[in-house]
Amino acid sequence: MTLAFLQQAQPQGSALIQMLPILGIGLLFYFLMIRPQSKARKEMEARLSTLKAGDEVVLGSGLYATIERVDEKDAKILYIKLGSSVVKAKRQAVVALASETKQD
Repeated sequence: MTLAFLQQAQPQGSALIQMLPILGIGLLFYFLMIRPQSKARKEMEARLSTLKAGDEVVLGSGLYATIERVDEKDAKILYIKLGSSVVKAKRQAVVALASETKQD
């Protein structure tokens, strides 16, 4: 009779124990992957929002350029100077400020 009581009580406790590793992996995944990415994205958005004319930037293609002006109608559009020409680019094309990159 006591054996039947123990067998019935075990599945309830073991279900909680079985969930602990899954919860632990979920927390580990959040703190090692999701949180650092969202923090880096917020920092990059803050940097991009402060771009102004005259800033030297590095584009996603690896080119170094100087911001000529920011579009007044659409703040997501930049006019950048590449050599002697001025081209229109999205703000997201900027990867970093040239002063932040390590020169080889």
